[in-house]
Amino acid sequence: MEIVIANKSHIIYADIICKTIEEAAQVRGTGIAKRQPEYVISKMENGNAVIALDGDAFAGFCYIEAWSHGKFVANSGLIVHPNYRNQGLAKKIKKVIFEHSRTKFPDSKVFSITTGLAVMKMNSELGYKPVTFSELTDDQTFWNGCQTCKNYDVLQRTNQSMCLCTGMLYDPLKTKESTTEEKDIDKKVWTRLKNIKQSMFLKKDKK
Repeated sequence: MEIVIANKSHIIYADIICKTIEEAAQVRGTGIAKRQPEYVISKMENGNAVIALDGDAFAGFCYIEAWSHGKFVANSGLIVHPNYRNQGLAKKIKKVIFEHSRTKFPDSKVFSITTGLAVMKMNSELGYKPVTFSELTDDQTFWNGCQTCKNYDVLQRTNQSMCLCTGMLYDPLKTKESTTEEKDIDKKVWTRLKNIKQSMFLKKDKK
């Protein structure tokens, strides 16, 4: 298995990447924004993505987005092909794209919004902290990207202040050496947070 910075030679994988993202959204029943092959290709051409390959077989992918003139960056579109799940590959990809982001955008804050408990845990281990949406980018282009998410109506109802996703932020200016205890995130905490949000918003849809 090889995880590398994607380039033009990897354009041939754009279609399967987008298809895998779309299928994952349908299976999970959670909010994952769709992406078009042209968008994925642009990330590869600009060196703002990493791809995992098992020989010539696609295994995983993630890309970098920059917002607010580079003040914020996000690691988005993290996906692992079904044939390679439950092997710890997502965590390895997450680490590589995070390190690539820190190298390419050393002064930028790195943020994430996700409903996935596994992603929340990985973010925490990398030094992200839970934050309100007001502490994330105010670049409307980013939030417009949520329009293809099934939970977009929730974001609209709250004036972009809250959704089923949890906001997390890595601020290089505030980062300190974390203790082992701080990094040992209890999954029950994230599960409870997710359940609270679901009860807040999804019950409204049933009325």
